[in-house]
Amino acid sequence: MSKLFVDEIVHQSSQGSGTITIGASGESITVPNGSLTGQNYPAFEAFLSVSQSIPNDTVTKCNIDTEVFDTDSCYDNSVNYRFTPNVAGKYFIYGQVYVENLSSDTLQIRIYKNGSILTIGAINTGSLTASNMLNVTTMDTANGSSDYYELYCYQDSGSSTNLNGNASNKRSFFGAYRIGA
Repeated sequence: MSKLFVDEIVHQSSQGSGTITIGASGESITVPNGSLTGQNYPAFEAFLSVSQSIPNDTVTKCNIDTEVFDTDSCYDNSVNYRFTPNVAGKYFIYGQVYVENLSSDTLQIRIYKNGSILTIGAINTGSLTASNMLNVTTMDTANGSSDYYELYCYQDSGSSTNLNGNASNKRSFFGAYRIGA
């Protein structure tokens, strides 16, 4: 058995697909330590498919129910609406809410970790009578076993309003992906 040691393989071709083939058809390739590094998963993104009522002056979990993708089945889109990554590491977590007919005062979007506030995005809408979109992003370290993340919304306009859900254009959504160890 021969071994080939190289620092870099460069494919130069003015013809062909630009594909480099390692091994013959039917052979398997062994990767050191049994895994590749640098992939951004587990990862998921989901959106709200139908509107959800958000009561006045009440922190309400966003029932983000429709998965766009979920690489490792870590997002619960039907009961708890939470992301529980099964690989330890640092994660980029993001969300957006689109609230209809918010008459005044405060709109907040919150990312919770293990039942407690991790980060908040907020706007004060003043006396506007309009729909408002708000985003939030954060990075955090998850233990890969019991840590979980959820998306919440808060508004204090004086009455209930709707978190806009729409299957044809994702207006309210939640997602995350692993960015490193």
